[in-house]
Amino acid sequence: MEFDWFATDPDGHLAQFLAAGDDTVPAQALASEELLEATHVWLDTRPETEETNTPAGGFDEHLCAPQRRGAFVYDHVPSEAGTYRLVAAPRTPLTLDALPATLQAYLGTLRLPVAFGAARLFVGPDGDAQALTD
Repeated sequence: MEFDWFATDPDGHLAQFLAAGDDTVPAQALASEELLEATHVWLDTRPETEETNTPAGGFDEHLCAPQRRGAFVYDHVPSEAGTYRLVAAPRTPLTLDALPATLQAYLGTLRLPVAFGAARLFVGPDGDAQALTD
């Protein structure tokens, strides 16, 4: 089942993660379906503020709407549990303080201990995360 979830990094930047059926998702991401949906709606209704920026190439253009609105976009790597690849990186990232207070509180509990922008990340079910090198 396709499942998207959100997190912030130590700098408060926002990322949308496309789980693509991987069930290695931080438990806190599943804590509130209502707040998860509210985060989707908030991001999806923001105006696009920048052009597409796909470091890995243009084949991921269809996944980049969140990036054009200021969020990093990571997609699950097939057959690698908990591993995500960077699809798109905003030039001017959104920060947690741009969101409404209820979403700030929710996403504040989803702070990963790794800076967004790395080409590949591992994210465990306990919320541990690390940048991966190839």
